[in-house]
Amino acid sequence: MFEHATKIRVRYGETDQMGYMYYGNYAEFYEVGRVEMLRSLGLTYSGMEESGIKMPVLELHCKYLKPALYDEEITVNVIMDKMPGIRIHFRYELFNEKQELINTGETLLVFINMKTNRPCLPSQEFLDKLKPFFE
Repeated sequence: MFEHATKIRVRYGETDQMGYMYYGNYAEFYEVGRVEMLRSLGLTYSGMEESGIKMPVLELHCKYLKPALYDEEITVNVIMDKMPGIRIHFRYELFNEKQELINTGETLLVFINMKTNRPCLPSQEFLDKLKPFFE
């Protein structure tokens, strides 16, 4: 299992009239967490795209438990429970400054060969960087 935490502050433009983070912005927080998780391993989306692989989202699940509030620092925990194959699954747990769980989510992405536009396996470099966390 591999887990990584990223902190993001809720900005004014991400909130609604009540000062709650707008529900659609949670997916963006998931993405920031996911990108920073991969970056912590020395991997980047731009590097993957340069090597000919893209990763579109197939599924998104989101459960709202408590609102994220304006100017609050949110901790986005991203969890990978298993090694990826053609698909890669991420779980998310968002915590407020009081360390209360406020949101949970999941995304399922697929590796796509950009030349053929068909599903493919991730690069060996990608797998090698993740392998130590799953042994």
